[in-house]
Amino acid sequence: VVELSFGASGALTQQIQKGAPFDVFFSADMEYPKQLIAGGQAESASLYRYAVGQLVLWVPKDSPLDLEHKGMDVLFDTSVKKIAVANPQHAPYGRAAVAALKHYGMYEKVADRLVLGENVSQAAQFVESGNAQAGLVALAHAMAPAMQGKGKYWIVPAEEYPPLDQGVVLISRSPHHKDAAAFLEYVKTAEVAAVLRRYGFTLPGQKDDQ
Repeated sequence: VVELSFGASGALTQQIQKGAPFDVFFSADMEYPKQLIAGGQAESASLYRYAVGQLVLWVPKDSPLDLEHKGMDVLFDTSVKKIAVANPQHAPYGRAAVAALKHYGMYEKVADRLVLGENVSQAAQFVESGNAQAGLVALAHAMAPAMQGKGKYWIVPAEEYPPLDQGVVLISRSPHHKDAAAFLEYVKTAEVAAVLRRYGFTLPGQKDDQ
């Protein structure tokens, strides 16, 4: 049985540094796993880039915003009072969102309308609940079964933000080392790669075929 615990990558890193009983850590970047390796909390040889994430601009299904033709410019629409992003202090997708806004020269103009989710999942929930009219979230969230039919999205070009290389690592003090290592090997299989692609991730060394 695999028990899951969700949170911002930075927050989970802090929990592991303080002794939280995790066996495997999936991060939305490579830097947090490397921090754990440097601190002796994770095994260097186990570090694996399991996927590359994509950032999307997501709005509710009934939104009148013309994402298809205007892309990021819809954020200037007067109807957009709040824009949800993950907290860039803890979440790699939040940092990617800020980088994309800065790339388009929009960050200073919309900064006062940003609402921060503790992680990218909460940022998506803000949009779904109507507490924000748009959000910069993970493509994986926009494509998740729970979100199907609830919104529409525009894929932010990957060159507009630093690559969302996502890394997984084994935790050094895991009492279930053998099982954790076996699970990580399973993550590297074609079966898992197919699932990741289905939910909007690209795979290391492979071009996105969407």
